[in-house]
Amino acid sequence: QVQLVESGGGLVQPGGSLRLSCAASGSIFSIYVMGWYRQAPGKQRELVADIISNGYTYYADSVKGRFTISRDNAKNTVYLQMNSLIPEDTAVYYCNTVPDKWGWGQGTQVTVSS
Repeated sequence: QVQLVESGGGLVQPGGSLRLSCAASGSIFSIYVMGWYRQAPGKQRELVADIISNGYTYYADSVKGRFTISRDNAKNTVYLQMNSLIPEDTAVYYCNTVPDKWGWGQGTQVTVSS
């Protein structure tokens, strides 16, 4: 049973930065495409970025140029560096495979507000 533990969220002012981390246990992490998803209140969960084992990345248009996804296969960890945050980025952020095949973690809340 894979467990996903997200961390690094918080309250930040518009224009600020946060770095999210997601640690996975119990599986062969490196073979999977890993992604960061987010769910804002009243909205469906959406994929914002993903990364395959060789480092190739994908970004949703809404975060392109502001977010950077990376991974450390030795640590079974995926990261999301978020810069130039805007209020529309407010959501609970989750990580999972792409497409999602593991149970969801608790997520980490990101709130962008002045």
